[in-house]
Amino acid sequence: MLWALGVRNSRGGRKHFPALLVKSTGLCILLHSRLPPMSYEVNDFETDVLDASADTPVLVDFWAPWCGPCQQLSPVLESLAEATDDWTLVKVNVDDHPSAAQEYGVRGIPAVKLFVEGDIEAEFAGVKPKPQLESWLDEHLPSEEKSRIEEAKEALEAGSHQEAEHLLWPVLEDNPDHDEAQVLMARALAFKDPNRAQVLAQEAEVADPTLRQMRDGVETIARLLELAEDPSALPENGVKDTYVAALDALADQDFDAALDQFIDVVRTDRNYDDDGARKACVALFTLLGEQHPVTQEHRRTFDMALY
Repeated sequence: MLWALGVRNSRGGRKHFPALLVKSTGLCILLHSRLPPMSYEVNDFETDVLDASADTPVLVDFWAPWCGPCQQLSPVLESLAEATDDWTLVKVNVDDHPSAAQEYGVRGIPAVKLFVEGDIEAEFAGVKPKPQLESWLDEHLPSEEKSRIEEAKEALEAGSHQEAEHLLWPVLEDNPDHDEAQVLMARALAFKDPNRAQVLAQEAEVADPTLRQMRDGVETIARLLELAEDPSALPENGVKDTYVAALDALADQDFDAALDQFIDVVRTDRNYDDDGARKACVALFTLLGEQHPVTQEHRRTFDMALY
């Protein structure tokens, strides 16, 4: 026997729901299970979006009932929102909330904006298929890994290489093939453990120009430190002594003295050691960072020596 369950509505009729068949002691019960659809509509923008995004990222979908593309995008966003606790979805009908749309620069719909800690972290307009939406969210949603990467970059720019190491090791333990973390760790280890740094740099596959320059800098420094241990293969000429002195200063991490002497070689014989002095200066500026006092002291002198 099948039983259909329902509830009386305000007009005295019964409202029935789709069924879930439950079998117990020979009795089959048709248990209806449709729940009212989850509402993502905004009530108060400041509370639902700005305040809420202080704790959890909020994805805002600006839409309207008459917008065809909105009807394509909204179900996909809702299905993604239902499957995660990493972010919440808020839908803003631009007809009902024109001031919010105007304040946040909505010129066409659908418009999707990701709010993190009260600010727009990322946005796009138009329709994206589900795989592209997932990639977009992965790219822009905050995570502990991304926070560690950003903090490590700041530490490296400040010259705090040991702090950068501590931040990056957990990232590489979880994901040894994280290319950006590999390059950043290589930068952190470039003077402390150049061989390990070189291995990390060579393993990383990066397209970003900044990371590529950093990777090249690590490999240059590793080569120069190896050469400092045995400079006998260097050609004999008038700049060899200065170049070797620069290598020794580099090995001692006396970057001031190293740059002074590398720049002197650039002025005198730029082609020495296959343009080695110029490459050394560029590598040092890259790995120390543009804000490092040594970089700021020597950068202009280096630029002038090139011309």
